[in-house]
Amino acid sequence: MTGPSLPIGPPAGEPGTGGSGLGGVAGGAGAGGVPAQPVTLRVGLGGAAASGSLFDRIGGAPTFDRLVRRFYEGVQQDEVIWPMYPAEDLDGAIWRLSQFLQQYWGGPSTYSEQRGHPRLRMRHNPFHITPEAREHWLQHMHDAVESLGLAPLDEAELWGYLDRAAHAMTNSFD
Repeated sequence: MTGPSLPIGPPAGEPGTGGSGLGGVAGGAGAGGVPAQPVTLRVGLGGAAASGSLFDRIGGAPTFDRLVRRFYEGVQQDEVIWPMYPAEDLDGAIWRLSQFLQQYWGGPSTYSEQRGHPRLRMRHNPFHITPEAREHWLQHMHDAVESLGLAPLDEAELWGYLDRAAHAMTNSFD
């Protein structure tokens, strides 16, 4: 069963509609005969247009490096997830995560050039990632994302991916 049809403009035949019944969409004119204007999605109130890669919009490599370093500051204090990280190779872990995120969001392909395909599930499989561990990871990453002071649309786009990725890495439920 479908719901009632909702009008999206003036009724068919009214001025400015071109008789299409689509509020001028088909005829190229909006209400009152004014040409329809394109919609520009902005990253924040009065902010730049949401175009180009997230990598470029948020400041490139320096922003991702800050994000990852802030994330690991929290992780090092976490008794649940810190044992999963290589303390002797913390700089390597920081580099890998930063390079992966940069590449994913439109930056250089350095990660794949040096490490091959990301294969996230395979690389995380040796670790016992429970829902509790996932939530700890997400909390530290959330703090790191918020510390960047990104425009709301950029923050939502970045956070949405990180949240989905963390759920996908959960591999143990005991």
